[in-house]
This record gives sequence, C-alpha cells and structure tokens, in this order.
Amino acid sequence: MLAFFGNCQTMADESSVSQSSKRPQVAQADAPWWRGLSRDGQAAADQKPPLHWSSSENVIWRMPIPGRGHGSATVLGDQVFLTAADVDQDAQFVLAFDKRYGKELFRTAVHTGGLKTQGNKKQNKKASLASTTIATDSERLYVNFLNGQAVWTTALSLQGEILWQQKICDYIVHQGYGSSPAIFEDLVIVSADNKGGGKVVGLERATGQVRWQHERPKKPNYSSPIILRAAGKEQLIMTGCELVTSLDPATGKVNWEIEGATTECVTSTVTDGKVVVTSGGYPKNHIAAVAADGTGEVVWENNTRAYVPSLLYRDGFLYAVLDAGVATCLDMSDGSEQWKARLGGTFSSSPVMVGDNIYATNEDGETFVFAVNPEKYESIAKNKLGDNVFATPTICGGKIFARVALQEDGKRNEYLYCLGVQ
Repeated sequence: MLAFFGNCQTMADESSVSQSSKRPQVAQADAPWWRGLSRDGQAAADQKPPLHWSSSENVIWRMPIPGRGHGSATVLGDQVFLTAADVDQDAQFVLAFDKRYGKELFRTAVHTGGLKTQGNKKQNKKASLASTTIATDSERLYVNFLNGQAVWTTALSLQGEILWQQKICDYIVHQGYGSSPAIFEDLVIVSADNKGGGKVVGLERATGQVRWQHERPKKPNYSSPIILRAAGKEQLIMTGCELVTSLDPATGKVNWEIEGATTECVTSTVTDGKVVVTSGGYPKNHIAAVAADGTGEVVWENNTRAYVPSLLYRDGFLYAVLDAGVATCLDMSDGSEQWKARLGGTFSSSPVMVGDNIYATNEDGETFVFAVNPEKYESIAKNKLGDNVFATPTICGGKIFARVALQEDGKRNEYLYCLGVQ
C-alpha cells in the first residue's frame, strides 16, 4: 500500500507556521472536536440545556442538510460546523451555520467525485460518507473524509477556504469510515485503520506536513484517536486491531502496547487516570479496563456488548448505553454491574453527560435523559425528535445541536436542530 505523504496540497506559507499558536485557543463554551472539550463525552456542567423538546417545543432553529451524514456538530464561538455527503451531487461538504439564527454561512465542497466508487458501495448500510466530526483549533477546521478508496485530511479556514489537503492512506472498505481528527498542541492527529494496513499520523496544523506516522495492522477498525491524561501524562489511546495502544501524541512513539480489545472497535476510550477502558463487539463482546502505566495489566474484563456508543466515566463509575437499548452502570474498580435498565430501541450515537444528567438518543430519535446515579436508574425525561438518528448530539452553551433525519413524502431528509429553553 502506498501513502503519498509528499503530495500534500497546501496554500500555507512559512509565516503561517510561526504565527500558529502551539495550543488551540478554544473556550469552555465551545465544542471544538469529537466528544467535546474534555474528549470524554462530558459537556460543561454549569449549563442548562432543555430537558423537554419536540418538533415544535424548545426549537430555536432548524436547517436542512444535504445528503446524509452521521458526524456531530462542532461549535466555535457563534459558528456551528458540520460534515455532509450527497451521493446525488457526488460531493462531500463542510457546512457552517450561524449559532444564533441558523443561517447557513458557507458550504464548501471538500471533495467532488469519488463517492460512487465500487469500494465505497461495500460499506455497512448504517454507515455514511460523512461520519466524522470536524475538529477546530480556532484558527482552522480539520476534517477527515473517505473518498475514492482513500482517506484524506483537509484543513479549511473559518470562512470555508481549503488551505491544505493530505492523503493519509489507501483504504479498503469493510464497514465504513468514521474516525475523527484530534488536536494536540501544533498537530492534528488522524487515523485510518483498515484491512490494507492503516496508519495513525501526526500532521502539522499549519501546513499538513507529516510530523510522525505509526503503522497499524492490516485489520478493519473504526475508533478515533483519543488523547487523555492517564498515569500522569498525556497519552494518545487507540483501541482495536486486537491491540490497546498508547502513543506519545507529540512524537508518535509507542508508550506501551498490549494484545487485547477486539479486532473491530468503534467506541472512544475514557479513563479515571489509572486505567483506560476498551470496549467492542466483534469478534467478541467486551468491556475491559487496562492499566495506563504500561504494565500491561488487564485489571478486569466482562462480556458486556458496548460496540458503537462510547462510555462515560464519573467518580469511580462507568455509565454505558449498550447497542441493544440497555443503560447500565459499572464499578470502575472491578467492572461489577451496579444496575441495568431497558430503554428501548437500538443505539448508535453516544451518550453525553451534562452535570448530573445523561442524554442518550436511539436510532428512532428517542432521547432518554437519566440521572448520573450509581445507586439506581433514575429517569428524568424522554423526548422524540426525528425518525432516524445516528449522530451524537452536541451540547454546549445551554443548547443541544441534534442531527436528525425525517421521512418526508417517501424521502429521507436530514436537518440540524438547535434546541434550547424558550
């Protein structure tokens, strides 16, 4: 497999490198990347998003989205960014909306052509060609797309101008592609695990040039690179490909790596600072806690199927919404089950924690709000919006940005809703 790292298309110059800030300048009220500012599914605790809504109640605005996509909204200041893929137009887009009023600010075609290739047609029927979430450092937008049987990372200005584009590697489609970029200091880090042999790559944010790259096994996998502080340092954790891997996000060097997890993982890991959690559903169901200090110890493991929705951690306990529509709480110290409750439906989106509440949306558009309580399942509210939901809601600034699909006149149409207390 060839990876054409030398063919980076860039309009950045040397001055942009020196002017680019080392650490991303984002605010507490922003949702700048996948799983929010803290990268663990926990939104700011001091906000008060609505507990109740419908297609008419507590809707601030609604805007149509072209085609189909499952990426979550990214929020920076007064702008909301989203990916979309329209097979009819044979194009993949980055969209921007005004956060206050929903007005579309720009629509940039990042790729034109490449959506109708035979390789892309082999993906899982639940997958989309815009399943990743945009990352921003307040200077640029960074987005991953599978296009033309390869994975590409593209940087755009906040006004929608394409600044550079880098091919990461060729990609053999097994189920699809949904890995979102992560930002660390002056790098944007991306991954593309697949049966042809994948990579985790650290790209310079300003130019797209490769700072480092780490080869991955020739196995299908879907997890995103997640950077968390564990065992006293920042670690980039990758699960799946039958490995649990910790890299130094600055250099790409391996901190530690053990055999474990499963072949195919989708979830993004969480940590309590001592262990990192890996979960998967193929070829076996599991949730496991792996010591983050490099000793290789698997502290505990069970056969719970948490395959697609990512987990949440708070004060010694894990909270999960399983694919099959069951909410559960586990003791982080030993994996023992504290409680289990059936919600109903099938879940692909991940739950979001806001203060003492958890918001979890199933594929039928039902959102269950329940308490962060290790003692028992405590329902707070239940709401219905849309007919089909795969995207994780983004909650920030007291607003919920929900990507939903409606069946209208025999056609599936997607919308981005902004929900807030009115």
